[in-house]
Amino acid sequence: MMLRRDRLLLSVTVTAIFTADLYFVLLPKLRHRQPGPEDGGCLCPSSRGTNFTLAGYSSLNTPWASNTTSMDLQGMGVRATDNPTDWVSKLGRLFAHPLYNIQTPELGLEERLLQSEEVMGYYRRKVSRWERHMKLYSEAATLLEHQATFDPEASWLKFHLGINRYALYAREDPTITHLLKDMQTTTVISADYTQDEKALKGACDCTQVVKPSGYHLKLALKMQNFGKAMFKPMRQQRDQETPDDLFYFVDFQRHNAEIAAFHLDRILDFRRVPPVVGRLVNVTGEILLTTHNEDLMSVFFTSPANNTCFFAKCLYACKTEYAVCGSPDLLEGSMSAYLPGLSIAPRISIPNPWIRSYTFTGREEWEVNPFYCDTIKQLYPYNSGNRLLNIIDMAVFDFLIGNMDRHHYEIFTKFGDEGFLLHFDNARGFGKHSHDEMSILAPLSQCCIIKRSTLLRLQLLSQDHYRLSDVMRESLGGDTLQPVLAEPHLQALDRRLQRVLKTVHRCVRRLGEAQVITTDFIDTSAKPESVKPVSAPNKER
Repeated sequence: MMLRRDRLLLSVTVTAIFTADLYFVLLPKLRHRQPGPEDGGCLCPSSRGTNFTLAGYSSLNTPWASNTTSMDLQGMGVRATDNPTDWVSKLGRLFAHPLYNIQTPELGLEERLLQSEEVMGYYRRKVSRWERHMKLYSEAATLLEHQATFDPEASWLKFHLGINRYALYAREDPTITHLLKDMQTTTVISADYTQDEKALKGACDCTQVVKPSGYHLKLALKMQNFGKAMFKPMRQQRDQETPDDLFYFVDFQRHNAEIAAFHLDRILDFRRVPPVVGRLVNVTGEILLTTHNEDLMSVFFTSPANNTCFFAKCLYACKTEYAVCGSPDLLEGSMSAYLPGLSIAPRISIPNPWIRSYTFTGREEWEVNPFYCDTIKQLYPYNSGNRLLNIIDMAVFDFLIGNMDRHHYEIFTKFGDEGFLLHFDNARGFGKHSHDEMSILAPLSQCCIIKRSTLLRLQLLSQDHYRLSDVMRESLGGDTLQPVLAEPHLQALDRRLQRVLKTVHRCVRRLGEAQVITTDFIDTSAKPESVKPVSAPNKER
């Protein structure tokens, strides 16, 4: 009996000690670790078990409060003591962060792609030509007639005028929101094949491994306000993955990938993808009955299920099994804003140095030579300026979306070698959420350089309060075709982001941060790999 009572007293004593320790010691420590206005410390907690520290570069782990972004937070309307847990919108919190409020240099005439007077005259001439052509079709009973009006304040025109040396649009530009809404709702007055489809004239070489058209069914739609958008119809369900045995160069082009790529590009603060939005298009009323192109008219048919369908006019794909169909007339797709015409804003297309072999058996040099980047660094235009750094940005972007089809890139000729790269044609992204294609990161892993601002934002997006999958989900939630991405694709973004950061980490351990992490603006006479990082980027590409 005495032994049993002693055991009971011992148990009560141990329990009391443990409870007191929990209440008076552990809980206060946990509360103290929570970020708050009184801390003045990091307001961006690390992702649970996923974040890592760059060797000798600990400032990257506290981008909110660190000295790596020496700027006046109060001057931007952002207080360094704001508690992220008090914010409802993660996306809003992200765009209010100092890293997303670095001011670009004041724009002069040479920094702007277009001048207002020149553009207005150009588009007024195009409108007059359009109106003359419409008179030729006025007697055609099969065409719908819509009143078209040229509006000098139209969102698409403001978008064109806003393009500058540093990006397609400014972060705070409300024009983009208006443009997305207009592309969703404005009446379509004309439908036609795109210029590259017209150039083929329906004649495709079936001996080619990479077909220039067919699967790439896309149309140019003109709006009532004379804006223009490229329409890519839905070809694949959200939950479908690209089959393992399918080569990347014959993969479907996905409309939702175009939409998601635009949102990711904006979240990464690149702003190099033209605005894209989802839309339900009436294939009869907005395509068949508005087109003047007889070839396009000829590919429409009614399926056994009484749905209206059409297909690309190409010799190897002129079959109904390659068609897309409405339900019965409505078909979802992506609407990508057109850039200014080549006659007023010339662009050049340049082969990607890390282009893939578009054959079943061939391999490119970069796939077998780990020192391939050493050769590229000696070649113009990659031996100076920001071109190679921009290639790295593009590789990071493509890796996150899983795009293996970046065979070329384009730049505006006006901005010369220092112009940003246009991230066009992202429809082959988001094909496989279960696989991370590490070869897409070859430019980063082989060259081992990256922009300071790019790395800081990637670090920020790996934090709990700014998690990439969460801000992407929120951003995509505003699109008409939501959910744009299946949940596994969103989760894959977080996993791939960590792979990018680990690749940088390995480079820093091997070469040192001074050689890997570069400033955003560098002297054009200096080689990218030789530029040392500074404490704060005053300008940014």
